[in-house]
Amino acid sequence: MDGARMRYLRAGAGPPLILLHGLLGYSFSWRYTMPALAPHATVYAPDMMGAGFSDRPPGLDHSLRGNAQRVLRFIRNLGISSFDLVGTSHGGAIAMMMAAECLQPNTGLTLGSLVLVAPVNPFSAHGRRLAPFIGSRLGSAMFRTLIPHMKRMHSHWHARMYGDRRRILSGTLEGYTAPLSKPGLFDHALSIVRIWTRDLRDLHETLPKLAPVRTLLMWGSKDGAVYASSAAKLAKYFPNSKTIIFPGIGHLPYEECPDEFNRALIEFLTGERESCSPIKFS
Repeated sequence: MDGARMRYLRAGAGPPLILLHGLLGYSFSWRYTMPALAPHATVYAPDMMGAGFSDRPPGLDHSLRGNAQRVLRFIRNLGISSFDLVGTSHGGAIAMMMAAECLQPNTGLTLGSLVLVAPVNPFSAHGRRLAPFIGSRLGSAMFRTLIPHMKRMHSHWHARMYGDRRRILSGTLEGYTAPLSKPGLFDHALSIVRIWTRDLRDLHETLPKLAPVRTLLMWGSKDGAVYASSAAKLAKYFPNSKTIIFPGIGHLPYEECPDEFNRALIEFLTGERESCSPIKFS
């Protein structure tokens, strides 16, 4: 793919299901999700190009649209024509762009259901401010000075993704820092945040096209990365959607409350929508 290799994990049997991780995540993010989904679907969890243990080729198009088109080529290369899609955080924004592409005529691809887990979106004020600063010349310079200490800092920043850091299980930090052995991870992340504002504008313009898509929105009420308050504004673009908010949970519900997350996800994907009532937030 683009002359480079994309690593992915596969498990289970059944209808194809693609899982897209977030920024600085990789297929490891889905370690509690894949075993639960395997009896219901053939699950594919790629390390998106530039992330995890996939290649980090120079000149990569880091935009949401560029990422979406690469993942769609990956799906076609697997011989898949119809699939469900789950995306979290930055991967959720990529998933929305993929959904829009699938709605175009003559793509040869059919998207069944879309699941967005705390997806990056134009309505969360935190992301609109922080990412462009990190991508600025000053922010990038500050970020680079911290890279030698990033392995130690990773523990702090990952803990902030949880509503209750006591729920972080043994081996989590080691798993997330493992890709640091492959150079270029933070250059990849910086390239993404440099175009963050442009990408959000592109996403905002794309959202009205997604109305036909059957969608589940999932959030933690204590998400400090992509605010749960943005869920209601995003849901307006998905009239055939359902929203679930997990009380007291942070940005990573598939890690922090995996049993509840997996149960809600499986019920939605298998069509048992009425049995999983939405949890409202104030």
